Amino acid sequence: MRRFGHCSCQCSCAEGTRLAMFTDWILACLHHIAVFSLAGVLAAELALISVELRAQSIQRIVAIDLWYGIIAGAVVVFGVVRVIWGAKGYQYYIANSVFWMKMALFVAVGLLSIAPTLRYLAWGRDLKANVAFLPPAAEVARVRMYLWLEAALFLCIPIAAAAMARGYGI
Repeated sequence: MRRFGHCSCQCSCAEGTRLAMFTDWILACLHHIAVFSLAGVLAAELALISVELRAQSIQRIVAIDLWYGIIAGAVVVFGVVRVIWGAKGYQYYIANSVFWMKMALFVAVGLLSIAPTLRYLAWGRDLKANVAFLPPAAEVARVRMYLWLEAALFLCIPIAAAAMARGYGI
């Protein structure tokens, strides 16, 4: 597999380098936009779960959580594409301990997100069956705890990314 920047076509090496830099920049932008969007969606879930839930807010949080999953998928896709076709090449990432710490943090955030998602789906079903449904306070408190744990671990990901960008972990 050919990495960008190692041009074997008839263009000059400078053109190949510009293409590699442009490709890396686009991939970084897409990845960062997805990560920041994911942070925004997590913040929206935290905001909604921190006030008294009503039927409309339950429906809203179910929809927001769907976006959480979609955007998390985009983070993974853009991240994988960046590892494979980014300027540093996959060898840099697989040998970097900070990269693996970032991956472990992302997986931990994903695993923590399962419990709230299951609660939201159950609340949505309960609301369809009974328009007066409100989740028990203990369940809401448990979901809030999961979301705060997600947020705390999520905060560590850009810290690890900044360390990795400065050469730590290799």
